[in-house]
Amino acid sequence: MLAADRRQATASAVVPEGRVELAGRLAGDPVPADRGRTFAFEPTHLRGPGGWSEWSGPRLVVAGGNTGPEVAAGDRVRVVGSLGARSGTYRGDPVAGWMWAVTVDLIGPPSDPLFTAANLARRRIAAGLESFAGRPAAGLLAGFLIGDVRGLPDADREALQRSGLSHFVAVSGSNVALFLAGWWLVAGPLGWGPRRRAVLGLAGVVLFCVITRGEPSVVRASTMAGVALVGRLAGVPVSGWVALGTATCGLLLVSADLAVDLGFQLSVAATAGVLAGAGVFGGRRPRWLWTALGATLAAQAAVAPLLLVRIGTLPLAAPVANVLAAPLVGFATAVGGIGVLAGLDAVTASGLAAADLVLQVARVGADLPQLGPAGTMMVAGMGVLAWRRRLRPFVAIAGAAALGWTAMPHGGPPPVPEVVVLDVSQGDAVLLRDPGGAMVLIDGGPDPAVLRAALRRWGVHRIDLLVITDEHADHVAGLVGITGMADVGKVWRGPRSGELLDRVVAELWSAGVPVAVPEPGWRAAVGGFSVGVIGPVRRYASPNDESIVLWVEAAGRTVLLAGDVEAFAQADLGPRAADVMKVPHQGAATSDLEWLAASAPRVAVISVGPNDHGHPSPEVVAVLEAAGARVVRTDHHGDVVIRLGS
Repeated sequence: MLAADRRQATASAVVPEGRVELAGRLAGDPVPADRGRTFAFEPTHLRGPGGWSEWSGPRLVVAGGNTGPEVAAGDRVRVVGSLGARSGTYRGDPVAGWMWAVTVDLIGPPSDPLFTAANLARRRIAAGLESFAGRPAAGLLAGFLIGDVRGLPDADREALQRSGLSHFVAVSGSNVALFLAGWWLVAGPLGWGPRRRAVLGLAGVVLFCVITRGEPSVVRASTMAGVALVGRLAGVPVSGWVALGTATCGLLLVSADLAVDLGFQLSVAATAGVLAGAGVFGGRRPRWLWTALGATLAAQAAVAPLLLVRIGTLPLAAPVANVLAAPLVGFATAVGGIGVLAGLDAVTASGLAAADLVLQVARVGADLPQLGPAGTMMVAGMGVLAWRRRLRPFVAIAGAAALGWTAMPHGGPPPVPEVVVLDVSQGDAVLLRDPGGAMVLIDGGPDPAVLRAALRRWGVHRIDLLVITDEHADHVAGLVGITGMADVGKVWRGPRSGELLDRVVAELWSAGVPVAVPEPGWRAAVGGFSVGVIGPVRRYASPNDESIVLWVEAAGRTVLLAGDVEAFAQADLGPRAADVMKVPHQGAATSDLEWLAASAPRVAVISVGPNDHGHPSPEVVAVLEAAGARVVRTDHHGDVVIRLGS
């Protein structure tokens, strides 16, 4: 059935609403979600008052049921929960309803032998990487092998995208070639002779497509390989252009939805670029370098319009990053794959070392400029001018100067110690920056992507001291994946625990970062900052009152970072008049107004974003202003920078 026909059939399907019990097969691997996990589900049976009856209903989405067994695509399961009719799409495919599962029970393995073999291969790879669990390189190697990047921190996924390397984890032609080489090697005598090898190759391509779960780039690469193998079987040579054209047209005839899929578009465009650019610098030495450079430049030029239209930016350093990363990726995939499948940890470690280097290239490239349409046109114009020999020195100097200027994050280290209250929307994140490069980060706001952008904006690669004042999401959720954003020296955390805080602490412990719960009187010297703990002074009923409160001194100035403390903790702290105050709890009405008036600083910063809580309270703002404080808000001013000293 064509994709359009399937979409229409799904949209018009009748879905029984309410509590139901269904049996069927997983149409894809479960994906972690806020409510446990989600997966696409194809029902085959429905349980009614009279027992089970066949019901080949439309594709559904199942959410929850996280206490059940580990399941994978193709597995047969029984699901009990509440079903609601809601047509739409899930991961690009049409669905007719959502089911909130109470239980998900495994009935049996896939009935399709291809899925059985594919799941065995995926489990073998997972088992081979188990010894290295928690290492970002292990998540990246799984991406190279089977396109599974669930173990890769979000920060590193973003770094791969910003550096133009994300296509390496979107399984492509090189992965298919490596798989087929191993497949033929394992087949041994069965693959002797070109025709037998072609038949075995076609079976291997289908299996590989199932192993990697048939993402658009995989389907494109596998279909191209299949076209070439069919040509060999028929004794007809097939060029790369013929294979690409045949595969693209054939896939669009089968599933026209691929025409608007960004992954498919990028895959086809990049492949066309590689085919066109591989011989551009023919005759130059060393040949491998110039061939790789020509293919990379052409591929980047081919995908540039798509990236600009669909994403809005283009990584400037992508060609160089790809030339550096490509041999490392090939080594990591081949050697790491052998080590994983053979259970040889020492060999796997060699592959992981190469994957680590790829991550280093990505992290460096992620900090370099991203070009918009105007920047892309400027670079293209400079490239055209560079072909004129007399202008090349001037173009090179101008390009280097422009690159250095745009890559410099906020002008480098500050001339004096400064406090930066980061604009992270409705939450807290404060950065202390020292002229010598020392950094202290207090909290991370509610969103890791927003914090990553802020740290990149300010050129933060190392955090000497990280303070997590309490366990609430508006302080700690942005710190998920922090070890992929920056190197962390040590951590102070609040006394209470919570699911998100425990997750961040576990990540830090696994990276070897010392984590402690500080007591009043603790003090740390970080660069020119003296960071002291003055609260909480005791246990409180309210978790906000148990926030860590910091008294910071630098360059003869004082800063009060008051966390989310409320009236009870404020009474115990007593008046604390500082030069700068981070106003407690986004300026909420939970503060003691008399304490605020007595503690009023010269500058009061409210870290706040769009919210339905009424933050900041007009009374809080009025009291601070009446006491002579200048009130500044991140939702009005963005990042608030306060320099301490002259």
